[in-house]
Amino acid sequence: MRIRVDPDKCQGHARCYGLAPDLFDVDDYGLSSVVGDGTVPPELEDKARLAIANCPEFAIEELAD
Repeated sequence: MRIRVDPDKCQGHARCYGLAPDLFDVDDYGLSSVVGDGTVPPELEDKARLAIANCPEFAIEELAD
């Protein structure tokens, strides 16, 4: 599984970081980005899906392999 954050949609709520700090980073304004290349280890896939579902701006997406 791979994920990405669309920087044009992210509004800085940082819910993803609160739910999965191993997968996301935030800047000083709360705007999120993925850690590394967005590859999600199998043991964190549930947290990634939870972050996707809880993003109010729908800024996080799962990338097709």
